[in-house]
Amino acid sequence: MTTQNTPVKVDLWFDTLCPWTWVLSRWLLEVEKVRDVELTFHVLSVSLLNSGQEIPEQYRDEPEAFLDRMRRALAPVRVLAATAKQAGDSAVRDLYTAMGSRIHVGGDKDFENVIEQALAEVGLPAELAEAGRTDAYDGLLKDSTKAGMDPVGLRVGSPILHVDGAALFGPVMSRIPRGEQAGELFDSLAGLAAFPYVYELKRDRLEEPVTS
Repeated sequence: MTTQNTPVKVDLWFDTLCPWTWVLSRWLLEVEKVRDVELTFHVLSVSLLNSGQEIPEQYRDEPEAFLDRMRRALAPVRVLAATAKQAGDSAVRDLYTAMGSRIHVGGDKDFENVIEQALAEVGLPAELAEAGRTDAYDGLLKDSTKAGMDPVGLRVGSPILHVDGAALFGPVMSRIPRGEQAGELFDSLAGLAAFPYVYELKRDRLEEPVTS
């Protein structure tokens, strides 16, 4: 278990559309309740990471559908990048929660509608939605993605977690641990992250993410 007197600094880089990342982010909010952590959310774009790359094998039968998904995925993260610039990290966290609740719990795939309603819910200017329709904030989005990815490498995607500076992909989990169970999992992860020569620990995914 972590025993230090100062909070453990935890930084999450997320792409709004990833359901596995959504589950992890809700776990971290549970961890906040039972462990002394300083939690910050940062936006990451899988679309930008995949730009110019070969289409993943599982999508090669439907390349146009994959490319359309990547294009559509840009709008929410662009709005979040604009939010980070104009309103700060705490607003990013709140807006991600409002967006993710609609996408992953409510099942709303109309991202313009999601953006509009989420901005209104958290009290941010409706004009921020314009950022989703342009590349004006793509430079900031790329910088944020780079900050999360550089310490862990480019062969992974969302979610990226930094625990007191130790960078990891994941953990990928299908359910949201709650209460003390959330804290115990975090203790284990923080302990493992302290060993920089540990690179991979994996098993097959046996179920789809349970997002609520």
